Amino acid sequence: QVQVVESGGGLAQAGGSLRLSCTVSGLTFDNYAVGWFRQAPGKEREDVACIFWTGGSTSYLDSVKGRFTVSRDNAKRTLYLQMDSLQPEDTGMYYCTVRKYRYCSEDVRNWGQGTQITVHP
Repeated sequence: QVQVVESGGGLAQAGGSLRLSCTVSGLTFDNYAVGWFRQAPGKEREDVACIFWTGGSTSYLDSVKGRFTVSRDNAKRTLYLQMDSLQPEDTGMYYCTVRKYRYCSEDVRNWGQGTQITVHP
């Protein structure tokens, strides 16, 4: 059984930083791209960041480029999202996802339960 478990959510002030972690078990972690989606109340879900199976390539939502950094440690089966210069519009539920393929696409194989990020002005 695949388990996708996020940690590290919480509250931040605008301009602050948070780091999300996600540990995956039950599959061969380094066979898949992994990444983060987010969804704010009343808004569509967004593909925030993704990293290829080797970690050699990444992709980002335009609004987070230069502020967020996605990384992975295949030995630890863990995905990270370093979020700097946070803005109130970054508020939402963040979901760790195992993608369907080795490369990044919006096709998701497994979802985490989500972790809430709230950024105050």
